[in-house]
Parts: sequence; structure tokens; C-alpha cells
Amino acid sequence: MTRRLAEVAKKVGVSEATVSRVLNDKPGVSEATRQAVLSALDVLGYERPTQLRGERARLVGLVLPELQNPIFPAFAEVIGGALAQLGLTPVLCTQTKGGVSEADYVALLLQQQVSGVVFAGGLYAQADAPHDHYKELADRNIPVVLVNAAIGRLGFPGVSCDDAVAVEQAWRHLASLGHERIGLVLGPADHMPSARKLAAARSVAADLPEERVARAIFSIEGGHAAASRLIDRGVTGIICASDPLALGAIRAARRKGLGVPSQISVVGYDDSAFMNCTEPPLTTVRQPIEAMGRAAVELLNAQIAGSAVPAEELLFEPELVVRGSTAQAPRP
Repeated sequence: MTRRLAEVAKKVGVSEATVSRVLNDKPGVSEATRQAVLSALDVLGYERPTQLRGERARLVGLVLPELQNPIFPAFAEVIGGALAQLGLTPVLCTQTKGGVSEADYVALLLQQQVSGVVFAGGLYAQADAPHDHYKELADRNIPVVLVNAAIGRLGFPGVSCDDAVAVEQAWRHLASLGHERIGLVLGPADHMPSARKLAAARSVAADLPEERVARAIFSIEGGHAAASRLIDRGVTGIICASDPLALGAIRAARRKGLGVPSQISVVGYDDSAFMNCTEPPLTTVRQPIEAMGRAAVELLNAQIAGSAVPAEELLFEPELVVRGSTAQAPRP
């Protein structure tokens, strides 16, 4: 008990006596300090006293599919910071291959009596993935917000970057540079953001042949393999569904002895960290991470406060950032 008091007091920057008053539910402590002590208990892994266990509502789950793609740490930073400003403590849950699944994380979060969950990328975007854990959250009336496109039947509010506008911007940019053979590197067929991107491409180029659409897992290696197929089919411009896929496409071109952008132009998606430092700097479509992350927290906080939030999707406008990976199409 003494060790717990000391660790929590050090974490919060208050006296052990103050921590003791909070744990024994005694008066004489400000609400801000009280919440800070309770959050410190959670972060340090200590059980709250029985009479305080119903107050774990200051915890919010933040579930990410990975941290290797820089876009997810970027979302985590914005969302975590916005939660903290509201006195909410984010609990970061990151999936690893062969490790804890998204459904397992949801079960753990429910055990911790979280007040809500924000998902930034996950199984909700895949039509063929298991979704029972989302139903459990809905059945328990846990506030949930989804970041980026989800399948239609889940019934949660969400914030998304407009995939259609993103592809239109990228496609028109390449077309303005004289590219006529433009290909797409997308995620799996059941991946909702990729499906939206493909639909947008087909609306811009009604005659888009299937051979110019390549599927990949979201990684540099996946982008390399998919772009290699497109290059072999004669494309000169490649639009990718993520920045790591685009970096893989650049690597594929170089492995084939082709210059980027002199012979192959590549456009990414996200404008994640360090894409202006690659060689060449990556032309990409920027997601408005700051605005999207703060909107997600506002939607979650409104639900926590008891407000009715429609199960609608807020669409945010992307921005094409032109750098050095795109140029005029090579002459025949």
C-alpha cells in the first residue's frame, strides 16, 4: 500500500496524503487532482478501491492496426492530445502480427470500464473481417468513433478523408502531366477505402482496364510487388492507397532500372511523416490529420456527455501535395 501511494504521488506530483484522501474518497481534494490520481492508478496498473471502480469513465481506448505506417502514430498523437485536454486518458492498443487481436483489445477495454473507444484503421474497414466485437460495443452502448471509411452496417459515427476527392486530385494531376496509362495500387477488394478509391478512378476514367488495378497488403513490400506488375503492363503513372505502398512502387521502378519521375511517376496517400525527405520527395495526397483527429474526439466526448450523435460520416477534404516523384510523362 505504501509503495502504491508513493508511486502514484510521484506520478501526479502530489503528496502521499493527498493520494490517500482520494483513495479513501475523502473531501479536501480538487476534482482535477482527484481525476489525475485515479488516472495514474490506471496507468500504473493498480486496482482502484471498490468504491471508485465505477469511475473508470476517464479512460478511452485508442485502437490502431499498426505503428509501422507513420500515419497511425500521427493520428494517435492528435487524438491522444485532444483526449488529454478533456481530462480523458487514452489507452493505446496496437495490434501486432500473431499478438493480441482487435477483438481481444476490445474485451480488455470493456474490462477496464472505458468510457469510449476510437478506432483509427481496423477491421471495420474490411467487409469480410469478423465484426462481432463492434456489435458488443454497440450492445453495451459504449461510445465509439471510427476514423476513415467503414462498412455500412456498423452504425457508429465516423470521420473520413474523402477517398473519391483524393483519387480525383491524383488522377487529374498525372493526366495534366501527359500520363495516359495510369495504374492503381490498392488494398484488398473488401477494404472500404480502397473500394471508394477504385470507384472514383472509374468515374474519372470510365475505360480503366482491370489490368491497371493491382491489389496489395499495406506495406512497402506489398507496394513493390503490386507496382512491379503494373510497370510490366506499361503504366507510366501509379496512384497508391498509402505512402508505404508508394515507397514500394518507387523501389519497384528502380529495381527495373527505371527512373522516378523521369520514366515512372508515383503518387502516395496520407502525407505521413518524412515523405518530404524521401528521394525523390513523394508527391502525395494529404489527409487533414489534425482536423480529423479533433473531430473524432469531439464526437466521442459528445456521446460520453450523453448527447445523441447521428451514426453519420464526416468527410474531410484532402490536399494534393506536389513534390519530386511526379513529372511529365515520358515520350513514346
